[in-house]
Amino acid sequence: MVDGMRELLKLGLEEVQKGLSNKDFSASELVSAYISRAKETAHLNAYITLSEESAMDAARESDRRIAKGEARSMEGVPIGIKDLFCTKGERTTAASRMLYNFVPQYESHVTELAKSAGCVSVGKQNMDEFAMGSASNTGVFGEVRNPWDTECLAGGSSGGGAASVAAMSALVALGTDTGGSVRQPSSFCGVVGVRPTYGRCSRFGIIAYASSFDQAGVFARSTEDCAKMLQVISGHDPRDATSSKEKVPLFSEKIGKSIKGMRVGIPKEWETDGLEPCVASAWENWKRWLREAGCEIVSVSIPSLKYAMACYYVLVPAEASSNLARYDGIRYGHRTDSFIDVQGLYKKSRAEGFGWEVKRRIIIGTYVLSHGYYDAYYKKAQKVRAMIAKEFMDTFSGGIDVLLSPTSPTTAFRSDDAPTDPVTLYLNDMLTLPINVAGVCAISVPGGVSEHMRPIGLQLIAAPFQEGKLFQFASVIEKNAAMPRCPLA
Repeated sequence: MVDGMRELLKLGLEEVQKGLSNKDFSASELVSAYISRAKETAHLNAYITLSEESAMDAARESDRRIAKGEARSMEGVPIGIKDLFCTKGERTTAASRMLYNFVPQYESHVTELAKSAGCVSVGKQNMDEFAMGSASNTGVFGEVRNPWDTECLAGGSSGGGAASVAAMSALVALGTDTGGSVRQPSSFCGVVGVRPTYGRCSRFGIIAYASSFDQAGVFARSTEDCAKMLQVISGHDPRDATSSKEKVPLFSEKIGKSIKGMRVGIPKEWETDGLEPCVASAWENWKRWLREAGCEIVSVSIPSLKYAMACYYVLVPAEASSNLARYDGIRYGHRTDSFIDVQGLYKKSRAEGFGWEVKRRIIIGTYVLSHGYYDAYYKKAQKVRAMIAKEFMDTFSGGIDVLLSPTSPTTAFRSDDAPTDPVTLYLNDMLTLPINVAGVCAISVPGGVSEHMRPIGLQLIAAPFQEGKLFQFASVIEKNAAMPRCPLA
């Protein structure tokens, strides 16, 4: 890649918009640089489908609009899209053999908003199959490598988005977060990742995993870029019954605002011995930075947090079992080549189409929904979920502005050392999944690096529809962390 093109990749969102407006470079040149970068970093396996032809067509349209003075809010901005968002006329696989050649005839609401604002899709990004996993290594297209250390994994399930933003093959990226799938890979790859309040973004056109937990999210290299992108994709959608009518504020206006006098809660249930030493040490640094910024650090208790993981892994597989029942080899998706009767068609198509982690969760979900176990597991877990949500809300209504914790108990793990047993893998989400259980909002911000130069993510949590506070606090952390540049960038 020539130096001029590489310089374009280093620009933030505001610089890109100014450069396009001033005609310092064209959208075609910018998008071409990102496509070249995606090819150059193909060894990361961040993309499933690179949309070179359609991206360049969209870039030329952006150039025409800019020339006419009709530029939209995100005109010409190159983005990556998780392969869980349906994109009209473009293959959408959910990283599964089941949907290997699926081409939707409609567009998800979130990607529709992004494209209507002028964003240009560089391509569809790699992930865990049907978003089930914590390392982006369960999908049929192979694992996503980490740009900070290619021997490590990018995290999951939205690993392709985090890796592409860190490696500069996308300026921003769209992912989904069911139990930490935006925040955990953000932590591993040293980028900013936000999971907004449930209902803030429409779920229409997002391939369903667990409907009451799924939420679209954003990856970016800075809190400001993340805030601006979230503004674009948020808002009510009548096609999604759970979509909120809450007004969408200008999140970016909170960037750089003082946090003096605000109160930060530290859940004592998360101050355990299970953290990697470098993560525990970084957590102390974050507290110090916030104190120096004038915050009051307060120890709080959310007693039901200890039940969050058990609750999550009852409810989420149950919803997955129901949602994935539609893939039967009849209407669309993988169909086996050899079967005797319709029952055999169902069995073989699903056995061949789904991977091991998806099958595990379907089996668990079917079990907890079955006769004789519904009351004992599913119904009880719903009651626990309500209790957890109430305790979070009680904490915020008690005068706490945000909660602070690490995003993940560890830094990125090596591909050859990734957890293989499901319990160990699920424990990696212990700090992120309670946010989805409670339906609140959270952001992961790079908060330092380990002695092995692996990023450490800090998580900030706020009450529903208080994403502005997240960006306000995140910009302070971002300034103090002074993260080094990703080695591959």
